[in-house]
Amino acid sequence: LAILVGALVRTWLVRDAARFAPGTHLASGFLLECSIVLLGAGSDLRALLAAGPAILAGVIVIVGVTLIAGMYIGQWFGLPRRHALLVAVGNAICGNSAISAAAPVVGARRDEVASAIAFTAVLGVAVIVGLPSLIPLLGLTDTQYGVVAGLTVYAVPQVIAAAYPVSVAAGQAATLVKLTRVLLLGPVVLLLSLTEHHAARLKWWRAVPWYIIGFAVASALRTLEVIPASTGDTVREGARALTIVAMAGLGLAVDIHVVRKVGPRVGSTVIVSLALMLTLSLALVRLLAIA
Repeated sequence: LAILVGALVRTWLVRDAARFAPGTHLASGFLLECSIVLLGAGSDLRALLAAGPAILAGVIVIVGVTLIAGMYIGQWFGLPRRHALLVAVGNAICGNSAISAAAPVVGARRDEVASAIAFTAVLGVAVIVGLPSLIPLLGLTDTQYGVVAGLTVYAVPQVIAAAYPVSVAAGQAATLVKLTRVLLLGPVVLLLSLTEHHAARLKWWRAVPWYIIGFAVASALRTLEVIPASTGDTVREGARALTIVAMAGLGLAVDIHVVRKVGPRVGSTVIVSLALMLTLSLALVRLLAIA
């Protein structure tokens, strides 16, 4: 919503966008990077261990396959590699947070970031509404549904909205699997920082974004309980607030007319990638015989 409002203001109300450029750059750049570090401070890595090796391995495989396949799907639909990567990362991990974290690493333009986030957000709402219909359609148990929801829904609040109304068991399973996906954000963006954009011209330690190091350190501190659970919850709210400000700043830097030109390609990429992830998630549930 914040990015949409910002984009509408930029397109229809702002006549001299250059006057607002310093503020929009600060909001969509540094403030967003700070929110990623704060997200790490609210992430307890022990959830990965509690998930069990089979589920953990399955999540990693599905995220990896979706990421790679999504990139090629995007390119097949005519998106530039960096734009296709943004959509793939958003689908595979956690929607706008992952897209925003990967954007500076792959050298994406603001309109590419905005279109990827916009279409991911729209499809995210559609998934929340439509996903519960899979329970009677495919005969899923609450726990099975929770695993599928955790693997396909983008953001943590969306996972809660899609799973907890079904049952507590579904909500707990979905949250656990989703958290596992979120914790893969750091390693994935770290890998991208070493293989994309300026990586060929920079030493590896210069290619690694500071906020990824901050995310890793903050996650470790939370796991070791140097950052207590109560503080972690507060920090997560801070990260959410900063992300909203950053999304508004990002929207203010975007002209909707430019986004519309790539709309069908981005939308098609998101839909096909989401269908792939849903198929893989259902296959994992059946393969592991999750009750």
